[in-house]
Amino acid sequence: MALRLTAIPAGSFELRDARVGSSREVPLLRFEIGRTQVTRADWRAVVEAGATSGASSLGAAPSAAPPDVPAHPVTWFDAVRWCNAASAVADLTPAYEIHGRNVVWDVNADGLRLPTEAEWEWACRAGTDGPAYGPLADIAWTAADQVTAPQDVAGKAANGFGLFDMLGNVWEWCWDYADTARYGDYRSLRGGGWDDRHWSCRASVRRGSAPDAVMEDVGFRVARGPVGESGARAAQGWSAAADRDRADIRGPLPIGWTPLGDLLN
Repeated sequence: MALRLTAIPAGSFELRDARVGSSREVPLLRFEIGRTQVTRADWRAVVEAGATSGASSLGAAPSAAPPDVPAHPVTWFDAVRWCNAASAVADLTPAYEIHGRNVVWDVNADGLRLPTEAEWEWACRAGTDGPAYGPLADIAWTAADQVTAPQDVAGKAANGFGLFDMLGNVWEWCWDYADTARYGDYRSLRGGGWDDRHWSCRASVRRGSAPDAVMEDVGFRVARGPVGESGARAAQGWSAAADRDRADIRGPLPIGWTPLGDLLN
């Protein structure tokens, strides 16, 4: 397995939350992120190595797509398990402790992991401040291309950090909860997909779904890098305390809201 990772410089940018109408300045430490989305060939390489080493119990690669197409459909749980398996194969410290539906991130681990939303957006923007880092026709597979499935990675132009398909092709899982007050344990997705219109393929657009949901237009991209002390419960724009605060809704709930409880206690 030879994942292609790119070093992303430290920096700071404004992360916005449209639901509550807030924004905050997020400082980020240096980290690495995949040049492309994890492909079917990447997935299969870890499965095959794990069959020998005992590191993986992932099963077959998602979909019957060609090897350079993003691995899809992939659940959030699939993605974190693959990250741990790939870390074991590469002799790195796994980033996650997985106990059923409860997943704990060791922010000091050097293993592969999902990016936080802040890391993802910082990497996507690559120093730009518009809705996209270039004309969508040049950088992203979207509905305008009239394709019927994800395409081979790196088929369109990279951003300023040398990252491909940060917008379009498949949506990408991030580490963060989407909104612990409104959507319970839903996790965040970023980037837009091959069947999405231009308004969904923007650096700031967020989508959320259940961590065990199977969706044809969803894959993932890995990150890597220790970004905090062992035992810390905050890093790179994410905070467990903030997750708990958002889930602590008092009084009558709006219809459809399902605050997350047990996993945050």
